[in-house]
Amino acid sequence: MSALPAWPYPRLVAHRGAGKLAPENTLAAFRLGYAHGYRMAEFDVKLSADGVAFLLHDGTLDRTTSGRGRADALSWRELSQLDAGAWHSPAYAGETLPTLAAVARWALASGVAVNIEIKPTPGRERETGAAVALDAQSLWAGADVMPLLSSFSEVALAAAREAVPVLPCALLGDQIPDDWRARVARLGCIAVDLDHALLTAARIDEFHAAGLRVAAWTVNEPARVAELLVWGVDSIITDAVDVIPPR
Repeated sequence: MSALPAWPYPRLVAHRGAGKLAPENTLAAFRLGYAHGYRMAEFDVKLSADGVAFLLHDGTLDRTTSGRGRADALSWRELSQLDAGAWHSPAYAGETLPTLAAVARWALASGVAVNIEIKPTPGRERETGAAVALDAQSLWAGADVMPLLSSFSEVALAAAREAVPVLPCALLGDQIPDDWRARVARLGCIAVDLDHALLTAARIDEFHAAGLRVAAWTVNEPARVAELLVWGVDSIITDAVDVIPPR
C-alpha cells in the first residue's frame, strides 16, 4: 500500500460556496457557507476575454447572470457589471461575479480552504489551466493550506501542473476509466474527485491503496454522507450546508 499524501482539508466542503441557498460562485454564497460553519468551499473558475480569472460554472452567461453568450466573450470590465444574483432570488439582486483574487482575499482572511475547479470555456483549456495555477500560486503565497486544483479537463490539469508543479491536483470524474492509474500518474494528481454514486467501500480502499485521496460530489443526503465517511472518503462536497453539519 502506498503512503497517502498530506490532506489538510476539511471532511465537508461547501459546493459553489453555499450549495443552492445563495447564488452559486459569489461572495454572498461563500459568506453564507461560512455562516453555516463550513471552512472549505469548492468553486469554478474560467477566464474573461482579457485573461482575468473569475468565477462561473457554465460556458455561457445565460443561466446565472444578466449577460448572454459565451462566458469568455466579454472583458472583465464588462463582466463585472453583470448581475449574478437576481436569477436566484430578489434578495441577491445586484450580486456581482467575483474574481479569483477577490475570493482569495476573503478566504485567506476568513481561514477558509478552497477547491478551485478549473472550468475552461471550450477551446481555452491549456490557457485556463496554466493561468489559474499561476494565479493560485501567487494569491495564496505563504498560506498554511494551498488550494486544491481540480478539473474534468485533463488538458487543463496538465497545463496547471506544468505551470506550478507544487500545487495539489485532483482529477474530476463522472466515471472511473479502466486506465485511471495511468491518468492520475501522468497528471501528478494526489486525489480523485468522483461522483459519489461511483464509490463503494472497496473502491475507496483501492484508491487509497494506490496512494490517492478520495473526494466525492455532490452528496446531499445525511445518510449517504455518514456512509461515505465510514468508508473513509477524505472530503465530501455538498449543497446541503444547512442540513449536513461540517466536520
